[in-house]
Amino acid sequence: MRAPRLRLICFPHAGGSAGVFRRWTETLPPDVELVAVQYPGRQERFDEPCVDDMTSLADRITDVVTSVLDRPVALFGHSMGAAVAYEVTRRLEARHLARPAHLFVSGSVSPLEPRRRRDLHLRDDEGMLEGLTELGGMDDAVLADPDLLRLVLPCVRADLRLVETYRPVRLPPVATPVTAYAGAADAHVPREGAAAWSDLTSAEFNLRIFPGGHFYLMGQEPEVVGDVRARLALR
Repeated sequence: MRAPRLRLICFPHAGGSAGVFRRWTETLPPDVELVAVQYPGRQERFDEPCVDDMTSLADRITDVVTSVLDRPVALFGHSMGAAVAYEVTRRLEARHLARPAHLFVSGSVSPLEPRRRRDLHLRDDEGMLEGLTELGGMDDAVLADPDLLRLVLPCVRADLRLVETYRPVRLPPVATPVTAYAGAADAHVPREGAAAWSDLTSAEFNLRIFPGGHFYLMGQEPEVVGDVRARLALR
């Protein structure tokens, strides 16, 4: 099997798993390797404790990513995954002198922007699920299965605690080009909040708005991946 010319490392949203990116391989070129991050505490990593603070998670992922830097890498993160991807990018540049080809941040305001909501992880299970359902991020099959729901709730709460307690310090901008994506109807990620990612890079910045809400990318994989391909000049 031929070595890939680039690896696209993808970071899921809070409560999400690596499987949300499984259809992307249908649209990516065959010589681009999709590496979907599986956070601890879910699916094949169910026996591992969930991680509920950004520093620990970003450090652990960065250590793994350094093992695949024999090829260029680009990072894509959605919602919570956008913040994790940004923190991994910072660490790659600062600690390993490795600059990713591109950072794609989706469904997220800049980490330096004030957050509209930081209390979901403090609510009881019912209140937490109500807030997540408003965003459209809970699978109906999970909500309908009490046993399955009981299994996933700890990781959902840990993910929310991670992103809602995340307080990045203002550091020099990364040297990696950044593209921000957002849904036109996402009330939690206004256009100006997504555009504020421009302050976090000294390289090229672009913003694209897609139709849809917070989870606009579900069902629009060909369009999103097509834009990723174009910005990475992947044919």
